[in-house]
Amino acid sequence: MDSEYVTAVNPIEEPDPISVQKPKLILEAILFAASEPISVEQFQAVLPELDKRTIRTELDELRQDYQELRRSFRLVEIANGYQICTRPQYSEWIQQFYTRQVRVKLSPSALETLAIVAYKQPITRSDVAGLRGVNSDSVLNSLVEKGLVRIAGRKDGRSLLFSTTDDFLQQFGLKDASELPSLEEIDELLNTSNGNEPAQNPLPVPMEENAEQ
Repeated sequence: MDSEYVTAVNPIEEPDPISVQKPKLILEAILFAASEPISVEQFQAVLPELDKRTIRTELDELRQDYQELRRSFRLVEIANGYQICTRPQYSEWIQQFYTRQVRVKLSPSALETLAIVAYKQPITRSDVAGLRGVNSDSVLNSLVEKGLVRIAGRKDGRSLLFSTTDDFLQQFGLKDASELPSLEEIDELLNTSNGNEPAQNPLPVPMEENAEQ
């Protein structure tokens, strides 16, 4: 074969190995590209060379970096994953830049039902209805459609059980269900409210702004 007919073929560039790219920067790039919280398992699927402990250590260092540099954003644990979020003190300017969008609209009855599911999960339809004193099938179905409640199995192989979802945690800014106010704290809030001051909703504040249907 004549050399004049030989053409060079450029090989497909392979990603730099982790040894070249710092793991922390790879994790940061994934966080910036994602629009939802990323779990440690999802990070590990991309970086199988790293164990879960190493990934968490790198993420903790990244969080500390943002803190020390006083960045306008921070790394938070939310909805069983990690996400980069802007700091609350900049919300006023962000709201001026964007037209505010309400992600989830809930009626008072939906909020009440959601609170019951959150604190009593997993719970059946009949138990929710018993606590509310009214049939709650349509409200539960609406919460399932909105992605805030999911079917978590069956009780004794018959009645469906309901629990909250990761979307619920993300909407309320919670790491997991353990960060919900305790029932004792709710009782204290209700007992300290007087006649001129309505009792506070048992669910965290972020949802209260969207509690209209």
